[in-house]
Amino acid sequence: MMSESKGQGINIAVAGDQKKRRVSWSTLRLTTLSVAFLFILVNPLLNYYLHIDFIQGWYQSFGFGDLWFVSPLEGLESLLITKSFYMPALIGMLIPVLVAFMLGRVFCSWLCPVNFILELVDRIRRFVARKRFLQNKLIVAKRVLWFTLMAELLMSLVLGAPLFVFLSPPGLVGREIMMLVFFRTMALEGVILILVLVLELVTRRFYCRSFCPLGALLALIGSKRNLRIIRVAGKCTACGLCNKSCPMGLEPEQGEGAGNYCWNCGECIDSCNFEALDFAWSGKQEKH
Repeated sequence: MMSESKGQGINIAVAGDQKKRRVSWSTLRLTTLSVAFLFILVNPLLNYYLHIDFIQGWYQSFGFGDLWFVSPLEGLESLLITKSFYMPALIGMLIPVLVAFMLGRVFCSWLCPVNFILELVDRIRRFVARKRFLQNKLIVAKRVLWFTLMAELLMSLVLGAPLFVFLSPPGLVGREIMMLVFFRTMALEGVILILVLVLELVTRRFYCRSFCPLGALLALIGSKRNLRIIRVAGKCTACGLCNKSCPMGLEPEQGEGAGNYCWNCGECIDSCNFEALDFAWSGKQEKH
């Protein structure tokens, strides 16, 4: 019995050492989010003070010189409302759509300025509470995300205006920074960002999980994505740490990392002590 316990202890120690040597996806993600946020923070400063306009806009419509990227949802709204094809918008949507098709909802987890702010809030909450994991106290059915997308598109058609262009939290971050730099004021719509932030103090990614139509569209486009988080059944001990770590309230232990609602953040991979979770290409399912 003592020998068996000792063996288990050695296995746990080895697993811990292996985990330390692995890539920290959380660190990489925060670095990427920081750089992405820096782009929309520095951009209006360059435009206003140095008159450098090579980089323009924010993540609803973002340009490097003559190369423009357009948010798929804003582009889709414009197509539905105007009932006409605007070729520059279609070309601008192409790269974001291809990225979502291959990698899924990675814009939300790796680039979105709102997620950058919420990630910082997460880390501060964990530090203050001295907890490794935070609880999701407000749980909404996952399928609500799809109804949010349908409702947003329907309301835009009824109103005849691209609703998400004006009320998109990711877009509002860039717009508020621009308003502050150029006009020394902030738009009233910024209250939406405050609401999203307050909700994060109660539960993790409440808006992102259930009420972001852009996230829903990207998840829909990436439903057959090539990059997924898979579970290696032979290594899984069913400890549940990956479930506790998931900001989207999913259960990677049950294979939900390969589903539509996962945004490939890699946090569950970092939480696993036995390398039972990992990124995999070609939509591979559970390994044995």
